Amino acid sequence: MKKITALTLACVMALGLFLSGCAMEEPVESGDPGSTNSSGTGEKREVNVCSWGEYIDESLITKFEEETGIEVNYFFAPSNEELYSRLETGGVNYDVIVPSDYMIARLITEDRLQKLDYSLIPNYEKIDDQYKNLSFDPDNEYSVPYTWGTLGIIYNTTMVDEPITSWEVMFSDQYVGDILLIDNSRDAFAMALYCLGYDVNTTDESQIREAYQLVADAMARGVYAGQGMDEVFQIMEGGNLAIATYYAGDFLTMYEANPDLAFVIPEEGSNWFVDAMCILKDAKNVDEAHEWINFIASTESNLANMDFIWYASPNSEALEMYPAWYEEQYGEPLDMDLYEIMAAPPEVLANCTMYENLPPETLALYNDLWIELGI
Repeated sequence: MKKITALTLACVMALGLFLSGCAMEEPVESGDPGSTNSSGTGEKREVNVCSWGEYIDESLITKFEEETGIEVNYFFAPSNEELYSRLETGGVNYDVIVPSDYMIARLITEDRLQKLDYSLIPNYEKIDDQYKNLSFDPDNEYSVPYTWGTLGIIYNTTMVDEPITSWEVMFSDQYVGDILLIDNSRDAFAMALYCLGYDVNTTDESQIREAYQLVADAMARGVYAGQGMDEVFQIMEGGNLAIATYYAGDFLTMYEANPDLAFVIPEEGSNWFVDAMCILKDAKNVDEAHEWINFIASTESNLANMDFIWYASPNSEALEMYPAWYEEQYGEPLDMDLYEIMAAPPEVLANCTMYENLPPETLALYNDLWIELGI
C-alpha cells in the first residue's frame, strides 16, 4: 500500500521509558483553544476538536479551514479513559470529541453531550444503517459515526514461532518480556475476559476480579515489557517487541512500515467498535462544530481518511467506492486481504462484541483494579 503515513507521534516518549513502564506524558496539543464562540459576532470563527493520535488525514483540516474560514484547533487523547479524565477534571474547551461507543453511552448518561441538529449535518444520510440505532445512542440523537473497526493481536512473524490464534498468548510465559500490554483498562481486562470465556460486558464482580488476576499474575511474572497506547507504532514497526494488542486500522499503518507484522482476531472473539463525533454540552462553538462534523461525514472526506488511517468508513458510499478509488489513485489493485482487516466481513464481526457502558459500581471496580495493577 502506498499511503503516506505520519510516523512521528507528538505524544510519543523515548522507547526506553515505555519499556520500563513509565507513565505517558500529557499528549502535545496542536492548537491553543479559544474560549468564545465568535459565530455572528464578526470575530474569528474556530472549532476545538479532540480525537485520537494518527486518526485523521491532516490535509482535511487545511481543506476545511480554506473552505469555511473556520480555524481548527486539533487535540489528541491516547484513550477513552484519558479523554474522560480530562473532561472530569475540567480546564479544556473542546467542542467536538470522538469517543468510542461505550464512552459515548456514559457521557450521554451523565448529560455531558448535547443533542445534534441533524438538519445541519446533511451528510448524516450517507451513514449506513448498520451504524445507526446502536446501543450507545439508540435514538441517533448525539453522535455521527466517524470510523469503525476491531481489536486484535499484532505480532511479528519473525519473532513468533507459529501463527497466533488465541488471547491465551497474552498471559502465557511463551513470549515472556516480549509483549506490550495495552494501556487502558477496558481493553486489557477484555482480553482476559475473552480468554476466560466470560461475557466482555459482564458486571459479575467475581468474573471481573478473575480477569484482573490473570493480568496481574502475568505482570508479576514479567510477561509484559511495559504498557502503552500510541507507543505501539514505534515499538512494533521497529521490531522491538514480538506481540501487542491494538486496533486493525493502526495495524495496517504499522504493516506498511514493517511487512513482517501480522494481525489476528482471536478465536475466542474480540471487540468491534464504532467511534463517533459528538458535541459537548458546554461547547462554545456549536455552529462551527456542526459544520466540522458534516464536512468529515462527507464521502470525499471518508475516502481520504480511509486511505490515510486505514479505519473503515461508516459512510456506505465511501466504503463501497474505496477499492476502485484506491486503484485509480495508485494504479494498482487494493490488496483485498488487507482491506478485509480494515473492514472486517460479516462472518468475522459475528464473533465480535461491542463494549457496553457499564454500571457506575462496575466502572468503579475497573478503576480500582487498574490502580491496583500500578499502571
